[in-house]
Amino acid sequence: MIKLLKNKEVRKALLWQLLLSAAACAVCFFFDIRAGLTAAGLSLLLMLAFCISTYKRYQRISSLADDINQVLHGDSSIDFDSYSEGELSILHSEIYKMTIRLREQQQTLTREKAYLADSIADISHQIRTPLTSINLLIGLLSEPKLTDARRQQLIHELYELLSRIDWLITTLLKISRLDAGTVQFKQEQVSLEELLKKSCVTLLIPMELRGQALLIHADGAFRGDLSWTSEAIGNIVKNCMEHTPEGGRIEIDAAENALYSEIIIKDNGTGISPEDLPHIFERFYKGKDSDGKSFGIGLALSRMIITGQGGTVKAENRKPAGAMFTIRFYKGTV
Repeated sequence: MIKLLKNKEVRKALLWQLLLSAAACAVCFFFDIRAGLTAAGLSLLLMLAFCISTYKRYQRISSLADDINQVLHGDSSIDFDSYSEGELSILHSEIYKMTIRLREQQQTLTREKAYLADSIADISHQIRTPLTSINLLIGLLSEPKLTDARRQQLIHELYELLSRIDWLITTLLKISRLDAGTVQFKQEQVSLEELLKKSCVTLLIPMELRGQALLIHADGAFRGDLSWTSEAIGNIVKNCMEHTPEGGRIEIDAAENALYSEIIIKDNGTGISPEDLPHIFERFYKGKDSDGKSFGIGLALSRMIITGQGGTVKAENRKPAGAMFTIRFYKGTV
């Protein structure tokens, strides 16, 4: 109770009650002494009731403050049902909402922390593998009796490994930018034919060396970021190329309708194994048929770029053999 009297607002309220009670008692004593005594008794009772109710309110606020302190220190078992009624119910309701949000944020941060740790472990593993090979190649290049043909072969392998590391780091930086939400996709009106040609231009020579045929049928336009989208489509076509045997065929059909622009990429390769199909767009996921050069991030980057522009991408197997990727860019909210 002494702590209660230290509150300035409580002291002011008691002072006003005391002044009003004194004035009321004086008036009552002026007319009748019994009325004055009755007024004085009632005034004392009202002041005592005010002090008791205020003290209980302070106790509830103190208890609520302790509960909030427990929430801030990680206790997620706090129950606010005891605050469901009374004059503090609005405050209790808002604090309960705040508690739910804090718990959700804590769970999100925990998931993001675990995801970041896993990503760092995956990245370090992906970089460590080619670096180990580079160290071995450098050791072989230092041998004095190495022939010129062998040296040229080792230099070529070293160049390929460095190119892979450069591609990995560049792709990871792009993924981090997309994760951070710092990428602003342009809204360009581009023909689908131009988009597909730009997407496949770097793959024409590798496909020619493999004896693979690339067939493109495009009609209509696409609205979006030409540079980012061509990279997303290029990664998907590259995946089809790597899983299509020599002499195989890759077909790309693109068309536009009133709702969306659709791009369908098909190959007649080995297809996607059923156990890999649900995870093919996951970051750092490698299917059982992937080679040792795969990092497992190309398709993940493609999905991030496509979905970041409001599109969708789906992978499935086609009959009798091969894989098919369906990409759709919607013109509005559907």
